[in-house]
Parts: sequence; structure tokens; C-alpha cells
Amino acid sequence: MNIQITSLFLAFFEGLALIASPCILPILPLILSGSLHGSKSRPFAIIAGFILSFTLFTFFSRALVRWSGLDLTIVRAISLTLLVLLGLVMISNTLTALFEHLTRKLANLNTRDYTQHQGLNGLLLGALIGLIWTPCAGPILGAVILQTVIQQTNLAALLTLFFFAIGAGLPMLFIALFGRKIMSRFSFFQKKAVFVRKILGIIIIASVFYLDWGLAPSTATLSTEANITEMNLMDSLVKPYPAPAIEGIEHWINTHPLTLADLKGKVVLIDFWAYSCINCIRTLPYLKDWYHKYHNKGLTIIGIHSPEFDFEGHYANVSAAVKKYGILYPVALDTQFKTWRNFNNQYWPAHYLIDQQGRVVYTHFGEGAYEVTENNIRYLLGINEAVTYAQKGETTTTRLTTGETYLGYRRAEKYAGQEGLHPDVEAHYSYPALIPLDSWALGGKWKVEGQKMTALAAKAAIKIHFRGMKVFAVMGVHSNQKVKVQLRLNGELLLTEQGSDVKASTVLVSRHDMYRLVEMKEPSTGILELIADSPGLEIYTFTFG
Repeated sequence: MNIQITSLFLAFFEGLALIASPCILPILPLILSGSLHGSKSRPFAIIAGFILSFTLFTFFSRALVRWSGLDLTIVRAISLTLLVLLGLVMISNTLTALFEHLTRKLANLNTRDYTQHQGLNGLLLGALIGLIWTPCAGPILGAVILQTVIQQTNLAALLTLFFFAIGAGLPMLFIALFGRKIMSRFSFFQKKAVFVRKILGIIIIASVFYLDWGLAPSTATLSTEANITEMNLMDSLVKPYPAPAIEGIEHWINTHPLTLADLKGKVVLIDFWAYSCINCIRTLPYLKDWYHKYHNKGLTIIGIHSPEFDFEGHYANVSAAVKKYGILYPVALDTQFKTWRNFNNQYWPAHYLIDQQGRVVYTHFGEGAYEVTENNIRYLLGINEAVTYAQKGETTTTRLTTGETYLGYRRAEKYAGQEGLHPDVEAHYSYPALIPLDSWALGGKWKVEGQKMTALAAKAAIKIHFRGMKVFAVMGVHSNQKVKVQLRLNGELLLTEQGSDVKASTVLVSRHDMYRLVEMKEPSTGILELIADSPGLEIYTFTFG
């Protein structure tokens, strides 16, 4: 059994960091309110219930979706609605009394032994909070879910989720205990307990709307021009550590097999990427520029290609992408995620800068911070003159842009079709009268699988209501066929705002890749429709810029 202790601790600290995430806002007042009354064990019981229900529900969620055909967008909407209802319960004295009566009855308690069974009552409340919150958290759980996917056993995946849940639960427990202590010490809070409960209910409802209306700040990093004259390591690790081994590589491109021991004495930049990931593609101009400028001065860049989708694990596909993007530095195919696990990595893209002694001294995850990374490369190479940094690639997305939209049922969100998604079976779908912003729907005959959707008939189509300037889609074809896909924007043929892969409002899909569909001059909203002229089209995800 291969369970890495470092992976468990990493999951724990990820959960701990959730306290700073907007997705945690709606449940903190609920936990605080539930902890203010009852025995001293009640806060501990609430958090224990939260940890257990969250862990088990997340672990079995993929199987639940597959077996039940549930639409994850509907599940999330139900969860948010339940949070609003709980907020209303806290605001209303009548509903609060009814809720307490129902939970006592559920716990098989009567009025006489209610006080001494607060632990069981709290455990049930915590379990309910965990079940409701899991779908609400949405993409914030992507990193830990990825960790469960790459674990080699179900036990390892379950333990990873459990440690994540403990990390998320500890700050909640501290808030519950701290709030309870304040309430017990200050008579104002004791006298105004009903008023405090109602305020917390209002906060819950406001937090839900804050999340669902897209008001939460974006975590995207925007690239800007900058002049950096400091000659030191910026944002460096407090404790540099020996670089993990590059292992389990199935193929090397642009080089013979390499090890970090072979490269001792050189500065090495490790770049974890996947060729259909738009965030990774946006970093390539910077990586290629650094390799061009500094390779002869002692820099080695190694692109560790770890596939997000199954087709990205094929050597021919990666080799074609390396040629397409003009990558000259070494690329290693880490199809089994061995090197990924060695680095405890969780992101596409991710950069690890290694000094001449073989230590990781700087890391950056996601796009951006290009000027900082280049400054650190130059510092390690002993290049002392200042340099002007300018944007070399496409800008990252902002919170006003539709987020990445996965279409396979394992990660599907914002589905707005009239019928629920039917996992792994042929089904006919029809468009609703209205598709909400950031949502999508299907028309015609499709098969929805874990990672992708496959068109099963001519005229099978998909619509997505997006906001942004650019639209990209990861698509492919079944076997070696070619499929023409007609594009319509707001009901009209796409003729004037075509992406580079579109000609005469049509994109020819002949390989698995990321296709550029729409390029508008200004940010806007629109409904994009893709219509396949024959069966076999595979669509994985939409991304936006």
C-alpha cells in the first residue's frame, strides 16, 4: 500500500487554508450558532459530524452521480437553497423552535434527556452541514479531488479526503469554541442571544448570494509590465529543500533521459503542464523566451507533461503539441504521475526553480508572476543587470469571465438542459427555453462520459451562455475520422469574430487538442452553439479569456 505521509499533510494544510476562501462563508455562522447552546461537547460533535459526512460524501460522489444520473448544477442549487432556508430558520423564532424539535426527534431524544444528548444532536447537525456544503464549495475542492484521483488505492484517496476535512474543520472548531466563550463571558450576548442568532442567519443568506452571484474575488493572477532592479531571490521559500527525483517518465522529447543529478551545477526550472490546458499554453511564450535567453548561460527547463485528460497521455499527441508550440527545451511524459507525486504537485501549470546545489528555492502555481520568476532565474545565474519585463502572451481571465466549464459528468457544473445528464448511456437531449449565464445545454443525441461528451448523430449540438472575449474548447474525434463543427453566435453564423481555428464559421476537428473558437474585440456575453455535421465529435471542456 502506497500512502505518502507528505500527501496527507499537504491535504491537511489545503483544508486549513479554506478558512480564507469565500466558499466557507455561508457555513461559519451556522456552525457558530449551532455551538452557542447545549453541552460543552456540542461544538466538537458538530465538527466531527461535518468531517465524517464531508469525507464520505465527497469520496462516493463520483459513484453517486454515475449511478443516479444527478445533474451537479441542480445538486449545487439545492444545497444553496437549503443554506438559505437554514438562514431563514435562524431569523424566525417559530421556525427555530420547529427545527430544534425535529432534530431532537431525529436523534430519538425527549425533552428530559435532551441536555445530556447534545453530542448526538450536534453530530447530526454537523453531518447535515457537511452534506450541504460539499456541492457549494465547487471548484475550490479541485486540488484535493485531483489528489484522490492519483492515489493508488481507495484507502489512500479516502485518507487524503479525511485529512483535508480535518484541516477545514479545525478553524471552524476554533471559531465555535471562541464564540461560545465570548457568549458565556459577556452578559450582552446572553441577553441578546436571539438577536445574535438572527444576525447570523442574515449573514448566511447574504453569503450565499455573494457566492452565487459571482461577487467573490477572483484568484487569477494578472500579468503586468514591471521593472525589477532587486538582485535577490524574491518570494523565495523560507526552507529550500532537495529537489525530488524525476521518475516514471515514459518518453522524453527533445533530449535523452535526464536526471537532476546530471544537472547539478545548473539552474533548473521544472514546469508541470498539459498541452490542452489554456493556462499552461499562456505560460509557454515566457518559458520559451527564458530558454532562448538563458539556456547558454546555465538554465535548463524541463516540461513535465502530466495529463489532465486520457488523450494527453499519448506520446504522438504530446509530440505534435511540442512541435506546434515550438518548444525546444526537454519535455518528459509523466503519464503515471510519478514525478507529479514526488513533487507533491497539484496544479497546471506549476513552476519549481532549482538552484545549482539541487535545492528547490522558489515555486509558483498558476499563471502570472513572470517578472518574479525571471528575476530569480537571473539571480541564480549571477546576471546582475536590470531588465524590463513586458507581457508576452495572452492575459489571464478575470472574475467577469466565465470559468472553465467541464462537460464530463465527473466535474460537470452549470448544466441547464431540460433533462438530467445520463452517465455512460446514449440519450437524446433538448435545449431549455432559457440558458442562464455561465450555463450550458445539449441538443440531439449524445453520450456523456466521465471526462467528455460524444456526439452520436449528425446535428448533435451544444450551447453555452458565456461572458468574455475569447472562447476555447478542448475537442477530439473518435478514431481517425474528421468532423466539421458549425459555430453560431447568438443564433447567427460566426463570420466576423472567428478564432484562429475557425474558417467560414466552421472548425474542422481532426485531432485531440484545444481549439480557438471565438475572438472578440471587447468583453461581452453571448450564446455560442456548436453543431456537429456527423457522429464522433468529443468535447471535454470550454475555457474563456
